[in-house]
Amino acid sequence: MIDFARVRRMMVDHQLRTYDITDLGILSAMNEVPREAFAPDEAKALAYSDQSLPVAQTQDGGRFLLPAMIFGRLLQNLRLGAGERALVVASALGYEAVVMQRLGAAVTILESDEAVAERTRVLLAEHGAGSVEVVVGPLDGGCPATAPFDVIYVNGAAQVRPQALLDCLAEDGRLGVIVGDGSRTSRASLFVRSGDTFGSRAIFDAAAPLLPPFREEPGFVF
Repeated sequence: MIDFARVRRMMVDHQLRTYDITDLGILSAMNEVPREAFAPDEAKALAYSDQSLPVAQTQDGGRFLLPAMIFGRLLQNLRLGAGERALVVASALGYEAVVMQRLGAAVTILESDEAVAERTRVLLAEHGAGSVEVVVGPLDGGCPATAPFDVIYVNGAAQVRPQALLDCLAEDGRLGVIVGDGSRTSRASLFVRSGDTFGSRAIFDAAAPLLPPFREEPGFVF
């Protein structure tokens, strides 16, 4: 039987700390939240691997538990503060939302699949995060009814600018997403809102599954 608490401590010490993740709140939260609880039974042993793990099938590409070091480092750069409002797009059944709530944020999840949304609600309640709201709608449509958000975390890669999500940011709000086709040439990037403009910068190389709603349409070829 796997001692998941021990494996989780090893993840913090050997994956997070060695990947320039120094925020004590993030390290503590990720040491407390059981990643294996958000993985399928047959794949729980892989919940702490450094590869993206599929956790649910959807019509728009599925949901994945991203490597802890990618999620943790991007979350650190988002500078999520207690009392801030956060939106998670295409969540891995609520894992990221539980971590963010441990940091004191008020969290909403945007999920396009009703069955996955319901499974997410069950897991959130089981892990003390029943107050997290799960909204069902197109991932690329944003969440304007409950906007604005101080922080938006996109759990996957995007080839196109997620404008509807950016429009849901509050002033000085931050959006974190992996920009590119999802391969190792992609970059975790941070967008910051200032009025009607959005500055952006690449932070680090990161591979993650591409979210189909944010796929670049191929040009017409004669």
